[in-house]
Amino acid sequence: MNLRQTLPFLLAGTLAACGTGEAINPVDQTGPNPTLPAIQQYLFPPMKIAPPLGWKQGQKPTAPAGFAVQALATNLKNPRFLYPLPNGDIIVVESTGPALEGINRPKDLFMGYFFGRAHGDVPGEGPSNRLLLLRDTNGDGVIEGKSVLIDHVASPFGVVYADGNLYVASHESVLRYPFTPGQTRIDAQPTVLTELPGGPIDHHWTKSLTISPDGQRLYATVGSNSNIVENGFEAEKGRAAVWEIDRQSGRSRVFATGLRNPNSPTFYPGTNTFWVVVNERDEIGQNLVPDYMTSVKDGGFYGWPYSYYGQHVDPRVRPQRPDLVARATPPDYALGPHVAALGLTFYTGASFPAQYRGGAFVGEHGSWNRTQFNGYKVVFVPFANGRPSGKPQDFLTGFTDGENVFGRPVGVAQDRTGALLVADDAANTVWRVAPAQNARVASR
Repeated sequence: MNLRQTLPFLLAGTLAACGTGEAINPVDQTGPNPTLPAIQQYLFPPMKIAPPLGWKQGQKPTAPAGFAVQALATNLKNPRFLYPLPNGDIIVVESTGPALEGINRPKDLFMGYFFGRAHGDVPGEGPSNRLLLLRDTNGDGVIEGKSVLIDHVASPFGVVYADGNLYVASHESVLRYPFTPGQTRIDAQPTVLTELPGGPIDHHWTKSLTISPDGQRLYATVGSNSNIVENGFEAEKGRAAVWEIDRQSGRSRVFATGLRNPNSPTFYPGTNTFWVVVNERDEIGQNLVPDYMTSVKDGGFYGWPYSYYGQHVDPRVRPQRPDLVARATPPDYALGPHVAALGLTFYTGASFPAQYRGGAFVGEHGSWNRTQFNGYKVVFVPFANGRPSGKPQDFLTGFTDGENVFGRPVGVAQDRTGALLVADDAANTVWRVAPAQNARVASR
């Protein structure tokens, strides 16, 4: 047998020997003060992988009573991020990673094999690494037009529009395209506004974008190149960070550090404070470390790689830096262990019930390194006075039945009607959730 055929048999005994570890209710690991068990280390971490099956005809995720779920668009190719434009058009970013992964340990081969299984191969139409434009003229959830807005972008993810320009974060730079909402195609060549850390290794490649309320600055997230610096400190320069970029000149600086894999920077409505969701480190226990959302402060350091959840030291990192650990800022709010939060949006619409206004919707892509799945859903976090004010609530579920995986949510966004849009990159679908009386059955 070749290596690919042999890997499952080699790992079967190893993973069985890992055991299930400590028994902790994942709910206790959410909120501002999560339960943090003792560190456990493994030759191979606990894993549970299920290749995505896609959704059968008539099957779809489940929303709370009073809401209807419909497929806004299907047969896409790795839809990751969603960006509604001022005129109501919706940009869907279809993207695959640059495949620039470090392989420095024998187990990196095993991990790569299982990551590939987790992403599966649900068929979609056309190539990836492009921006599609969906047009729903009257906001009823039925798409009247679909076109390729930009093609052949190097692993795009984040998108921002401002003042006649569309800014796109590829895995290696922020690009600026001249653009007017209403266009269905951009043929102009982009200007590179600023370079971002990319290859020759580009482990956490997704770069997200947001824009400051005054429109002057962009903020780009850049994930780490490793779990805990196994690719060396040189590979981490400028990474595990949020960058601030002057929108006119492209001048940039590192704004905050110590964020292992931050995504979806989003300003809280009516404030100058932005939040990110962050994927924390692996391989120290299936209940460590909780992924989180946090507000980000200028000059803030959030622990990675030396410590987690504030000042809890990670003994695997050498050399240690007690000086940095001493000033590590604890996150604001835990989302649970290994939920892989990637999408974040604050609800500002009027069509949902009042309790949702001002709260956060979070797209959780789902775990791979637990014996029981965690994540694989969209949760809602209530806010009061600009701060989280309760436990996360399941909002869009059914992406897994505990053994099988049908889809995996990534980006979340609000359309002009106040409906919630969810990119499902495993099933190549964009879902639309609206109050039942405002929803229609969308054509595919």
